[in-house]
Amino acid sequence: MNQFTKKFLASAMFGTLLAFSAHAATLNIHNGGDPQSLDPQKLSGDWENRIAGDIFEGLVTEDAKDNPVPGQAESWTISPDGKVYTFKLRDGIKWSDGQPVTAGDFVFAFQRLVDPKNAADYAYLQFTIKNAEKINKGEITDLNQLGVKAIDDKTLEITLENPTPYFLNALMHYTAYPLPKHVVEAKGQDWVKIGNIVTNGPYKPVEWVPGSHVTTVKNDQWYDTKDLKIDGAKFFVLEDQEAALKRYRAGEFDIMTDFPTDQYEWMKKNLPGQAHVAPFLATYYYVLNAQKPPFNDKRVRQALSMAVNREVIGPQILGTQEPPAYSWVPPGTANYGEPAYVSWKDLPYKDKVEEAKKLLAEAGFGPDHPLKAQLRYNTNDNHKRVAVAIASMWKPLGVQVELYNAETKVHYDEMQRGQVEIGRAGWIADYNDPDNFLNLLTTGVAMNYGRWSNPDYDKLIKEGNAETDIGKRAEIFKKAEQLALDDSAAIPLYYYVSKNVVSPKIEGFVDNIQDIHRTRWLSMKE
Repeated sequence: MNQFTKKFLASAMFGTLLAFSAHAATLNIHNGGDPQSLDPQKLSGDWENRIAGDIFEGLVTEDAKDNPVPGQAESWTISPDGKVYTFKLRDGIKWSDGQPVTAGDFVFAFQRLVDPKNAADYAYLQFTIKNAEKINKGEITDLNQLGVKAIDDKTLEITLENPTPYFLNALMHYTAYPLPKHVVEAKGQDWVKIGNIVTNGPYKPVEWVPGSHVTTVKNDQWYDTKDLKIDGAKFFVLEDQEAALKRYRAGEFDIMTDFPTDQYEWMKKNLPGQAHVAPFLATYYYVLNAQKPPFNDKRVRQALSMAVNREVIGPQILGTQEPPAYSWVPPGTANYGEPAYVSWKDLPYKDKVEEAKKLLAEAGFGPDHPLKAQLRYNTNDNHKRVAVAIASMWKPLGVQVELYNAETKVHYDEMQRGQVEIGRAGWIADYNDPDNFLNLLTTGVAMNYGRWSNPDYDKLIKEGNAETDIGKRAEIFKKAEQLALDDSAAIPLYYYVSKNVVSPKIEGFVDNIQDIHRTRWLSMKE
């Protein structure tokens, strides 16, 4: 991490510019969690994606509705077998220091992503690229064997293991952003420090104060800067949603990226049209540490899952009508059809609780030997509401729950290291395809926080991704999903709705299924 004083001095160079632009259109965003890095290969959260997608741009990018549109590539062709993509880069594209962006920068970035020495948690998202997985697992040591080649400075060829229906969508993800090879090689890990970092997106970062904010301004080297209506953005770290709402009402924030759900009815009446609640391709769930007794017992996992009254979470506990989740893949996901569901989905809740009690008794738990568990969640009013409610739902089973909360960065870091019994998590689709959700439960994936592992499941996921027929692929994936649900690999609780609050002076904000709203598409009324 940068020292505060270094950041302050580095950003001071821009003091004259910022002072001069007192009337510039600067977007103030309540961004939630604290970014752990500005390096696209070191990120994992939507709060980091919001920053990364403003300052970097991939071959393909998102429009305001989250549809894929040309980014750094002006065009592309796909081979008849669907396995080779050839991208032509735009003329004159540059990094923010004026150096040209080349096909070699993309090759460098993809090789760095899958290089096991760099331990990128999200490398698996690009395993559809030829030899990516084998390189990442150390089975191939020559990075040049990766299926990403620079034909010349303006032509990039990407070869896949199998035809992949979602590949263009995967290229919008930050794991597919190019990196400035000339800076990364010169500065090493310090390349992301303010004063060193160069980017290729519409904006560039000029200040980063951990725990406080990241500030961006227009990147004058970007190919379409003249069309930007917003001059820059300030992404504020704030996980206290009540405090965030107060600051929004005081005019300090233009956009909130979440809000306290108990205030939703009040906002609809008093801030008409400003609270946006929309369908969202994401699942809210609890993981159970399948490597640790008693949660390595399927009966315990299933009992805890069955005892959750999902139907009351959205309407009563949150008040924003989140639909109950009985599948791992959300309904409406592309290339899939209807998902698989837990077998007990339609039982009356009373019967679910009685069956849960029987399962716990079979596992050796009862009044004389109660199940004790720690339930951890990242600090957030809504997560706390859900955790308190579920602990109450488990009480009739005799389960004694200790609630534990931590800041977002700490919470996920500890869960990745296996420091969890029961933990809250959420998965927001990186691309609209069942693979993105199902991969999360495969063995060895860093975000598989519960460390559930099943060789048959892993095999089905590989088979599905090797299948070229979309219908057959969906059938294989559904078998995998059913297997995971039957084994209570995790506890899906509800399907998200996106929750934003947008000032009336902001124009161009379009609700979309992945809740991505790049600053480049927004404008601000005086």
